[in-house]
Amino acid sequence: MNLSLLGFSALAVFMALVMTRRLSAVAALILVPIVFGLIAGFGSGLGDMMLEGVVEVAPTALMLIFALLYFAVMIEAGLFEPLVRKILQVTGDDPVRVVVGSAVLAMLVSLDGDGATSAIVTISAMYPVYRRLGLNPLILAVLLGLSNTLMNWLPWGGPAARAALALRVDIMDIVGPLLPALGLSLAAVLGLAFFLGRLERRRLARDGGPAPAEAEAAATVTVAPKETRNLWLNLLLTLGLIGGMLSGIAPLPAVVMGGFAIAVTLNFPRLSEQKAALAAHGETILMMVSLIFGAGAFTGILSGTGMIDAMAQSLVSTIPEPLGPYMGPITALLSMPLLMFMSNDAFYFGVVPVLGATGAAYGVPPEVIGRAALMGMPLHALSPFIAPIYLVASLIRADVGQLQRFGLPWAILLSLFATLAAMATGAILIPS
Repeated sequence: MNLSLLGFSALAVFMALVMTRRLSAVAALILVPIVFGLIAGFGSGLGDMMLEGVVEVAPTALMLIFALLYFAVMIEAGLFEPLVRKILQVTGDDPVRVVVGSAVLAMLVSLDGDGATSAIVTISAMYPVYRRLGLNPLILAVLLGLSNTLMNWLPWGGPAARAALALRVDIMDIVGPLLPALGLSLAAVLGLAFFLGRLERRRLARDGGPAPAEAEAAATVTVAPKETRNLWLNLLLTLGLIGGMLSGIAPLPAVVMGGFAIAVTLNFPRLSEQKAALAAHGETILMMVSLIFGAGAFTGILSGTGMIDAMAQSLVSTIPEPLGPYMGPITALLSMPLLMFMSNDAFYFGVVPVLGATGAAYGVPPEVIGRAALMGMPLHALSPFIAPIYLVASLIRADVGQLQRFGLPWAILLSLFATLAAMATGAILIPS
């Protein structure tokens, strides 16, 4: 039985089922490897392979569960409410300040790792201002997408965790060396916001201000403000939690679990309050947990049957040997179109393990491949295969095609900039 052919077939079937929405990502992660494992003749050992894979991802699952719970508590405690009000107070009616402020707000709100929450909070706060001033709302949507996908490089954001799971490496080995490149890339987004704000200021001056219809600022989705509780304590606790995660003072799951226990007790001491505060976030957490353990089963079977090794050997034979040591930059470039047309699950659980094994054949560490696989995330914000783009388009009353046409050049430039920044700071190694 040709394990390489079976492996590539399993990936193709998995990606097709997820992208066409024939199956949910969770179901496909479990069913596809089982079917192809049976075809390969490993029926009696599939259960053990699945469990081994699940055990390997359990620490990451714990970390993500409690990180999501922690930020859910912070959202319900209103930690971000004063930040939103302050940004709106500082920006005033100046187009440049408004556009830059919307980028800053998107970055701050995106700390929770939930794209839908980031979209609703950012757009509900800034869209009326854009309408009143006559600013192009596509700018708001694109800055939101770029900011959110970069912040998703953080351990609790999702893509970094998927890359770590797929490559079986510690998540901080991926994220830690990327932080300088992340800072530079976020600065690039702010630079883009300043540039676009200046263009809008000039356009409005030339056109004589917003049209009357725009000035009316038609109603949009609004989010009831949260009651702010223990603002300074929550801010200090959040900064301490992030510092603890980055410092490695203790295993990540332990740090986040402790932070959550303190946060939920501090802000919602009554059990009834805790239940009410966390209930709205249960669906997001449940889906994340399901995906993590499904991914463990998927990689466990493909690794246990030898399919990943066979696929890597097949890829190695097709890559010219002189290019092998450049698998880091090659992976970064491949991630851009692939993340535009694939879901996170399909790319990180289907393609990245093969790229990692191929890189290993040329001495490229798997964590380098994991970092490189994040470079295409700005393009993922414009993918037609993810739900947030439709949510954002509806909130700003725009067509998805308009949003993609406007945002694509900026997303490509940001992905290329991020790749160069990662290479310059040593996160993505290139042969000397």
